[in-house]
Amino acid sequence: MFDTPELAAFRAQVRAFVRAELPDDVRATVRAGRQLAREQYERWHARLAARGYLVPHWPVEAGGQGWGAAQRLVFDEEMCTNDAPELNSITFDMIGPVLIRYGDAAQKAAFLPAIAAGTQWWCQGYSEPNAGSDLASLKTRAERRGDRYVVNGSKIWTSGAQYADWMFCLVRTDAEAKAQEGISFLLIDMKTPGITVRPIRGIHGWEVFNEVFLDDVAVPAANLVGQENRGWTVAKSLLEFERLKLARVGENKRRMARAREIGMRATADGATLFDQSWFRKRFAALEVRLLALEANAARFVERAAHGEPVGAEVSMLKLRGSQLIQLWEQLAVDALGAAALAFDPAALHGDGGADALGLPELAATASSRRFLSRGYTIAGGSSEIQHNIIAKQVLGL
Repeated sequence: MFDTPELAAFRAQVRAFVRAELPDDVRATVRAGRQLAREQYERWHARLAARGYLVPHWPVEAGGQGWGAAQRLVFDEEMCTNDAPELNSITFDMIGPVLIRYGDAAQKAAFLPAIAAGTQWWCQGYSEPNAGSDLASLKTRAERRGDRYVVNGSKIWTSGAQYADWMFCLVRTDAEAKAQEGISFLLIDMKTPGITVRPIRGIHGWEVFNEVFLDDVAVPAANLVGQENRGWTVAKSLLEFERLKLARVGENKRRMARAREIGMRATADGATLFDQSWFRKRFAALEVRLLALEANAARFVERAAHGEPVGAEVSMLKLRGSQLIQLWEQLAVDALGAAALAFDPAALHGDGGADALGLPELAATASSRRFLSRGYTIAGGSSEIQHNIIAKQVLGL
């Protein structure tokens, strides 16, 4: 990011905060590429909330700081490069802003303070076994019965559902209407009888995704956001809130720093990897791509700062940023060699791990991190979708 003097001062302030306040065990867990427990997130949430840093992008009247795009990206970058965990964007960047825009007074009063305090965890009930990219074909049904809806169906790939207190959920409330016109947006308490959560362990060893089954789940009609059968409008608005963040500049810088450390510490044939041409060439090529990504992100930040529409071409940031993360992780695995290939479940939970080139804390989870990064080109809109957006809406093909 190309800082103004004001942004540079802000960056220094954020950096000092995260270095002083991030709990040591959270920093170590993130740095090693292990999965955090909810309790670790909650301790960090409490410190961020006390400083006003948990939902600073929210309007001041809703409990935020009213930050603009430039401040948000600087903040995210400093969090990433100082080994703070990615926050639950579903909670803080999706449902929070949706409730601010579409929620009624009672819904705002019930949910926004708890979200802003970091004491409430949300998950997103969108995808279904036969409704992922074609979300409008969802089948989960909500039938209105007096002052409640009765929901039946299932959701899949529901990130963080095993930790969640609430789920915002797309349901079909009119089976006869056109696909997108018969959908409603409900808020569902995850403690409601009839909800079953089944974690899905990925190839990377983490339990990120879940199946969620809803069997005769009673939801108060007061938990409908917006109008019945008009939930598609609410659902689409989620896509507007995080388009600039999808460049993942900070996450790429985190991985660049990790690759640099591996290159400086790991040795082969009596020399560090940074002294070997194959590593230097690959590292330099990725660093140049990251500089280009950051420069492009700065262009869009400038637009947003002047109140201009960001435009469909912002999809290039998501496309390039997610691919670059995968390349950094692949470089780390290649640099660590055979020692990085072993899958060590104990290492993922901080109970030991394989040693390699004197880098046990990084080698033991290298393959896990590499596999985890494969999802970056799927989540938030797959690379194929981003290509289609650019082709149709930017290039007019």
